[in-house]
Amino acid sequence: MKADHFDYIIVGAGSAGCVLANRLSASGRHRVLLLEAGPKDRYPWIHIPIGYAKTMFHPKYNWCFYTDPDPGMNNRQIYWPRGRVLGGSSAINGLIYVRGHPQDYDHWEQLGNRGWGWRDVFPYFVKSERNQRGASDFHGASGELGVSDVGEPSELAEAFIAAAEQAGVPRTGDFNGSSQEGAGYYQLTTWRGWRCSTAVGYLKPARKWPGLHVETDAYATRILVDGKRARGVVYRQSGQEHRAQALGEVILCAGAIQSPQLLQLSGIGDADHLHNCGIEAVHNLPGVGRNLQDHLQIRLIHRCNKAITTNDDMRSLYRKLKMGVRYILFRSGPLSIGINQAGAFVRTRPEVPSPDIQFHFAALSADMPGAPLHDFSGFTSSICQLRPESRGTLMIKSKDPLEPPSMQPHYLSTDIDRRTVVDGLRVARKIAGAPAMAQYIVAEHSPGPDAQSDDDLLNFARETGVTIFHPSGTCKMGNDSQSVVDDRLRVHGLERLRVIDCSIMPTLVSGNTHAPVVMIAEKGADMILQDALVRA
Repeated sequence: MKADHFDYIIVGAGSAGCVLANRLSASGRHRVLLLEAGPKDRYPWIHIPIGYAKTMFHPKYNWCFYTDPDPGMNNRQIYWPRGRVLGGSSAINGLIYVRGHPQDYDHWEQLGNRGWGWRDVFPYFVKSERNQRGASDFHGASGELGVSDVGEPSELAEAFIAAAEQAGVPRTGDFNGSSQEGAGYYQLTTWRGWRCSTAVGYLKPARKWPGLHVETDAYATRILVDGKRARGVVYRQSGQEHRAQALGEVILCAGAIQSPQLLQLSGIGDADHLHNCGIEAVHNLPGVGRNLQDHLQIRLIHRCNKAITTNDDMRSLYRKLKMGVRYILFRSGPLSIGINQAGAFVRTRPEVPSPDIQFHFAALSADMPGAPLHDFSGFTSSICQLRPESRGTLMIKSKDPLEPPSMQPHYLSTDIDRRTVVDGLRVARKIAGAPAMAQYIVAEHSPGPDAQSDDDLLNFARETGVTIFHPSGTCKMGNDSQSVVDDRLRVHGLERLRVIDCSIMPTLVSGNTHAPVVMIAEKGADMILQDALVRA
């Protein structure tokens, strides 16, 4: 075992960790160690936007987790992909840039988390963003995270947006503008035809700075705690165990699955559960691993009467060659965009104060995201409930750091969640039945015309629903008995230890989680540097 000393040790080089590595090492005054359990991001399909399908099940770059059998999903195990590479899940995600609704963050503040209201977090979204549209009242143009328009309109995406208008959903040009509600095109975390993960946007420019040290294939197994202070991290690399000492702070950025897992492996969590796993509790913190939340995706698939879908592109050698040539020569076409081009934020009932359902529209169809495409012309309108009330748990099974934890999301365990999913499917059918979309439809492939009652639609959700890749909340920010970090992201009761990733969300944001995690990391970096000045 060898030892080394750093001012800051960051565990996890994902959406948050790469941001922190950049910000904490930028001044040149600090020595920063960034640990990533996965490899370098050299796989070409990571950087090509459509390559999402190539990494969805790739065990070298993806943790390939599965939940426990979930009673709410007819005891199915749900596949949970998570990034295992520099850039983390930002290197394998669906690229969608959505911040969430302002009320999400005002709610965080109302729960007692000072400084996390919309007026406080909005500047960090702008700071992080390099938007193709340039600077405006809502967007930044000089940040590290590239954000671009989809580009060329898609015939089917246009039909979806027009059909949503006919169904009463207004068209919008910006889900991150003055109002989230509406139907339109997503902006994506791409730049000049390439994926802009946080490894590309934040880490790559920082790699040349002398104070930053990056270790890949370095799996953190334990936080070193001396009394009530975090002193460092133990990690495995190339078959050897290494010990890194933190003169300043240890910062967990391993995500909603592995940040609570590492805390529990280190004796930080529910003392009774840790004892049952053969681990001595060094700090009893019952909230670690609780409050698990996720967006459940239910997918409505239609057969298309025109051969204009990605299914058709991938069945034709000529069309595949054409796509490749367009991308190689011009960084344009389907390979430069990703899978979901258009979407919508919709209220299922008039009395709901803000959108409670999000649509992702894709001009392709498959049995599940990343699976082989169907052999017919098809497209998909998926819905997810934005603010689920179901809460799950994430707990280690043993003291073996390589054993995946028990993940029990408890999907559809509340009445409002079940009702919203059924209502959302009915909204999806209403949009599909509008003239602009109906003209392209041969038939509804799934759930199919036989599924009409509420019970039919709910059972369809239980049989086919999958994650939309947003597990969050397992190291909740707050001040109640189930909270893990305070509003400065410091672990309750311990010194020099923070969690900065999607696990700190007290409630799930209304949209995709990547942009909010980048914001959390930007804000967290400022907090760390401010607190260091106070200590000095």
